[in-house]
Amino acid sequence: MLDKETREEAINWDIFLLPYKQAVGEMMVKLNALADGFHHFSESFETSPIESVEGRVKAVPDIIDKAKRKGVTELTVENIVKVVEDIAGIRIICRFVDDIKRVVNLIRERDGLDIEITRETDYVKNMKPSGYRSYHIIIKYPMITALGKKSVLCEIQIRTLAMNFWAVTEHSLRYKYKNQNGIPTDVQMRLIRSAEAAFRLDNEISEIRDDILEAERQIKLNYS
Repeated sequence: MLDKETREEAINWDIFLLPYKQAVGEMMVKLNALADGFHHFSESFETSPIESVEGRVKAVPDIIDKAKRKGVTELTVENIVKVVEDIAGIRIICRFVDDIKRVVNLIRERDGLDIEITRETDYVKNMKPSGYRSYHIIIKYPMITALGKKSVLCEIQIRTLAMNFWAVTEHSLRYKYKNQNGIPTDVQMRLIRSAEAAFRLDNEISEIRDDILEAERQIKLNYS
């Protein structure tokens, strides 16, 4: 239910979300093609920095909740698109921490070609107080829709497998305690400790990266 002071116009959500769904679909095709290229030319490249690509369009209740948290008191299309930048979301999962930098540079190379980068936020180096780590890039994605040219904002999250496991777990807990004044303090402290442990794991794995890749090359040769 919306607060009484919050006014809502008659938004056709199916139509409103169509370009965001199209943007997610097109971006996933492009990024998966890029990952496939690295795998195809594995003899030339060290390894693909992209382990997997996920995409989603934010659910309507989540869009409304975020708009209200951002101070929107009149729910119109114009007001929502001004403050909710992650209606369209792409998540790129990497195996190693250093791969995050490689993926960020790959996305920067597209700036001015098929995307426009509007902001970058490094939560890998600057962890959130909750323990969350990830690299965020907000892009403006132009495309041709059934109704003509349109650009929408899209958030790209780049993180390791360990960071993603932690973030998905934390998100589930936030949902569980949503109507109970947030996650209990003792659980929050455990989450922070687990985030630190996950980052130590990432760093340890990065230290033996060369050994891991060499072992995989040997396995590939044995089965080729």
